[in-house]
Amino acid sequence: MPHDIDDRIFALYDEYCHSGMDRREFLRRAGAMGAVGAALSLLPDYARASQISFTDERILPEYVRFPSPGGNGAELRGYLVRPKGTGPFPAVLVVHENRGLNPYIEDVARRLGAAGYLALAPDALWAVGGYPGNDEQGKVLQAGLDRDRILVDMVNAARFVRGHALSTGRLGAVGFCFGGLVCNHLALTLGAELLASVPFYGRPAGLDGLERISARLQLHFAETDEGVNSTRADYEAALKKAGVRFESFSYAGTQHGFHNDSTPRFDPAAAELAWKRTLELFAATLVA
Repeated sequence: MPHDIDDRIFALYDEYCHSGMDRREFLRRAGAMGAVGAALSLLPDYARASQISFTDERILPEYVRFPSPGGNGAELRGYLVRPKGTGPFPAVLVVHENRGLNPYIEDVARRLGAAGYLALAPDALWAVGGYPGNDEQGKVLQAGLDRDRILVDMVNAARFVRGHALSTGRLGAVGFCFGGLVCNHLALTLGAELLASVPFYGRPAGLDGLERISARLQLHFAETDEGVNSTRADYEAALKKAGVRFESFSYAGTQHGFHNDSTPRFDPAAAELAWKRTLELFAATLVA
């Protein structure tokens, strides 16, 4: 991660990502700090966020549609990546941030496919035309959707991939930012249907009813992430009280979004370690 970017710009970018601020205002405020160049460098460059090509010989990716009763639309579309071979394979749901199914999240699904999992990355924006090709419009579209119905969509997606003909029925989930909150919600909602859940910098979905969680949780936090980290202590205390099996990690020197390799917030060492731990948990819980 570059250390020559002012922490105030990182904080401004985080506000831009998680509020109604548009790009013009983001750059205006960065300009007032004399840091337009640094601000522009933080905008995602998805060309550099492709670790696994869609033509990789280990995987077979495709877009699929499936019913989503009670969601924001009658159906949902997702990016399904299967390993080559006859299967069946353990299944993992991959949940995007607050801007729809962008290329980084599709690449995470391909990474899981290459590792031997049937991975589904649903697009919460499908009811309004799908991810629009840029994160700013995606953020606006997602903010305009009913969040409770998005959560229903994600539950439907989890059950779709768990019940897929190529699935063993053993299900895990991983998500980032908003997707991290979704992973916490899935653990609360799915009970024994979900065996492992890995929220990256995700807020809790609630502190009540945690005893319903059967999944093993693995929580990943950035060191600098004031909003999410303010919820961490209470969530961990509630999980302990409920007897939930979980482990929690914080990564020194990192910013919110450190796993996302399309912006300078990416921290290669932390991302590699967090992903290694994620795959170790999935291997321990999903591979029979």
